[in-house]
Amino acid sequence: MKVFARPDTLEDMRAQIHASVHELSRSMADPGPDADDETVMQWYQNAFAPTGLRILRLPWVTADPLPHIDSPYVSFRVSAAASRALPVDAVARLLDDEEEIVRLTIEHTAPHLVDPETAESIERRYHPRRDKFTFWWDKAEVLTFPPAALRRFATDPEPRLRSLAPRDPDLPAELAEKPASDPEDRVRHAVAAHRNLPLSSLLRLLADSSECVAEAAGASPFLPVERMEWLLAQAGL
Repeated sequence: MKVFARPDTLEDMRAQIHASVHELSRSMADPGPDADDETVMQWYQNAFAPTGLRILRLPWVTADPLPHIDSPYVSFRVSAAASRALPVDAVARLLDDEEEIVRLTIEHTAPHLVDPETAESIERRYHPRRDKFTFWWDKAEVLTFPPAALRRFATDPEPRLRSLAPRDPDLPAELAEKPASDPEDRVRHAVAAHRNLPLSSLLRLLADSSECVAEAAGASPFLPVERMEWLLAQAGL
């Protein structure tokens, strides 16, 4: 892997390393329950070697990104996308990359060069992780949308887009009320502390089946003082 990542490695050799790592990973059989620790460790290293190639971050590529924006290797394109010295046409190509991590990286690097239509397309294509680990993009507010788009998102079929609607601080009450009744926890959580959320909806979210939604509602600065005092009394504080 170190040879693959070196700037002075010949491209033919880099391609051979890349191909052999993937072939080895594909051809390996599971070690089985009776395998010794050394065999299991070797299997693990070989199985995850392709991932290791993908997640490499190469400062020398970031420093000179243009030769690598069309690289066949994801790690090279991601490293190029981390550069803040890319021209507009290079940014556009990386925004259209087939790999999501490349698109997200260039959006994070140059959000000011992402037009609203492209931003919406990226958000629609984004696939949040379903395991217990949260990817940084799930919490980041990297891209901005005009109020008209955010208000349209409030009734969008896509849950991720609906969860973005409360980013409009002036979201009308009738639109803020819709996410508060959404079947998706993430959408209800996003609107729980919105200033235009009707009080009846906010009070209902205090008893939400999702703990994180109820906590977000309880932390809302727009919760009436008497209700805050009641919550503190219930908690024995």
